[in-house]
Amino acid sequence: MPEPGPSAGAPPLLAVQGLSKRYSLPREHLLSRPPSVLALQDVSFTLHAGKSLGVVGESGSGKSTLARLVMALEMPTAGSVLLQGADLHRLDAAALRSARTAVQMVFQDPYGSLDPRRTVLQTVAEPLAVLLGAGAEEQRTRAQQALEAVGLRRTDLAKYPHEFSGGQRQRIAIARALITRPKLIVADEPVSALDVSVQAQVLNLMQDLQDQMGLTFLFISHDLAVVDLVCDDVIVLHQGRVVEQGATDAVFNQPQHPYTQRLLAAVPGAPQGDPAS
Repeated sequence: MPEPGPSAGAPPLLAVQGLSKRYSLPREHLLSRPPSVLALQDVSFTLHAGKSLGVVGESGSGKSTLARLVMALEMPTAGSVLLQGADLHRLDAAALRSARTAVQMVFQDPYGSLDPRRTVLQTVAEPLAVLLGAGAEEQRTRAQQALEAVGLRRTDLAKYPHEFSGGQRQRIAIARALITRPKLIVADEPVSALDVSVQAQVLNLMQDLQDQMGLTFLFISHDLAVVDLVCDDVIVLHQGRVVEQGATDAVFNQPQHPYTQRLLAAVPGAPQGDPAS
């Protein structure tokens, strides 16, 4: 099974190697051995700078588990996540804090991910204060720049999340992700909570930011049409395993695995290539 193709000779920005995650479940009886579930099993892929990799699959396929492991929010049971060659799960606290400036996350629910009691300035600038110890003047300056980059105004810094629409709140969340000038953004279902008319605007913004800033995206989604639009490469997860991966056009137009074929068949208007015989 070929992996997404890298640029010739270029080392990957992100390399995931043999990644597995097992969760323990509550004991059925006091003296019984706790059961467990394998949420992710032996997942490997590479992602090169300036590219977008989509991760697709049904609910429960392991997509969000993968996102949390790439962000080093959880420890894997096995395997490694290498960001620019450094294994995130083997770094000490100080080194991990420094590494987090290079990888940021955009969450699914733009309202749930923003504290309603904090202004836009406090929300957007928080990573600068926590990760880099930036002073108030630098926080304001870079927050203004980040807000303008996502199409909002610097006067919006004094407002609160409830004063914005859903699409605007997601732009604020993207501005927060941009504030540390990261190399990689993990986007976990970033448009699924938005109206269809607004989804295209946010996706176009993310593509424009990628072109302007050379950003790299790991794009988690159950929406194959969205992945087809914005991602260079794709991996298909099924029950925690990668069942197919490659260039998005190739995978979606000539799906090799029956599971990928079923996913595509269930989406009206999705690419419907001839399955491999």
